Amino acid sequence: MAEAVAGAQRAAPQGRLARVRQWFGRAGSDGHERHTLALIGKSTLAAAVSWVIAQDVMAAQSPAFAPFSAVLIMQVTVYQSVVQAVRYVGAVAVGVGLQGVLGLLAGPHLLTFVLVTLAALTIGRWRPLGSQGTQVATAAFFAFSTYVSATSEAQRWSQLGQIIVLVLIGCCIGVVVNTLVLPPLRYRSAEYGIHTLAHSLYDLIGDMYPALREGKPEEERTRHWRRRASHLAPIVQQAQSSVHTAWESTLYNPRRLRPRHRHRTSFDGYQAVVDALERVSHQVASMTRSLDQWHAADDSRDYADFARSYGDFLASLAHIAELLSQVDEDRLQDQSRQLCEAAAQAQQCRDRLEEEARAGSLPLGDPAQPYGILMAEATRLTDEFQHTCDVLQHGVDEARAASTAPAAGGEHG
Repeated sequence: MAEAVAGAQRAAPQGRLARVRQWFGRAGSDGHERHTLALIGKSTLAAAVSWVIAQDVMAAQSPAFAPFSAVLIMQVTVYQSVVQAVRYVGAVAVGVGLQGVLGLLAGPHLLTFVLVTLAALTIGRWRPLGSQGTQVATAAFFAFSTYVSATSEAQRWSQLGQIIVLVLIGCCIGVVVNTLVLPPLRYRSAEYGIHTLAHSLYDLIGDMYPALREGKPEEERTRHWRRRASHLAPIVQQAQSSVHTAWESTLYNPRRLRPRHRHRTSFDGYQAVVDALERVSHQVASMTRSLDQWHAADDSRDYADFARSYGDFLASLAHIAELLSQVDEDRLQDQSRQLCEAAAQAQQCRDRLEEEARAGSLPLGDPAQPYGILMAEATRLTDEFQHTCDVLQHGVDEARAASTAPAAGGEHG
């Protein structure tokens, strides 16, 4: 038993070491671990350069303001670094300015501190400052401390101005480092967002069509589908955020000027795809509600046949969702062709479903029955998936035209 305990104690540290090695191994690929290490390294570099300038070059009284500012605005994208730097410098300038003006009028007293705090907290709620609004009060507190410790009026104004200069230096260094040293370029995050959303739709539809092919599903199962469809909303929001981050990462980013990044598929196309998949998720949720209400309908053979035909139709949609969950920009030309073929097959399945429904004399016009609604949902789903495929095909055509245009121009010249 003692050997077993000793073996377990030896295994625990080895397990942790193995996980650490795996983490650093994954850092070699273009994933979260690599971006984390890059951000830590760049933040360290920016802080070190800021400290040298503030401490050794300027001999500032409070040199820590510079490296603190440099690290604070080191964001996931260059664009966000610029935006947050502007907001942060503005917030600090307002906070320091409040202290300077009110200190001049009321002196370094408790009343001044209360007035500065009240004004800083109020201005900090100004919407243009965004998440940096809290820095107005923070800067005002540091400025008050500096103001009180100064021995003369000239020294007070000098040190308050120095705070703003140090913050500006730190922010500038942070932006420059983030722009020039491994600037984050998240082209793939747009694809990951589409993958996650499309795979969630595939999982749900892929669970539905086999059950429908067996006949009318049980109420417990349709209720489960309805709950799962309601959980698609946060996945949609995550996909939208991924596309926005990917687009934002190209702004002010010098890496996008490299030849291998110039002719990538437009993010407008990815955005249109996510928008279309968002509408698909709404239609799927509506369809699951209709299926969940099916239990009030009759159980004749016509209805069972309709369920099986509807299952065949959903199988064609599941195939499209599966293809979308594997979208890869490097293979998008072939994939877009496959998607267009799958969309055409889905349209044929929908047409066949409608023909069989009308041939079976189903009450499609009866609002008390779900069949007319289900047919309408089938039409909308087909149209949305077709639109998604068309958007991707259009993006491929544009990228191909952009890549061949320079070559054509060179031959003409």
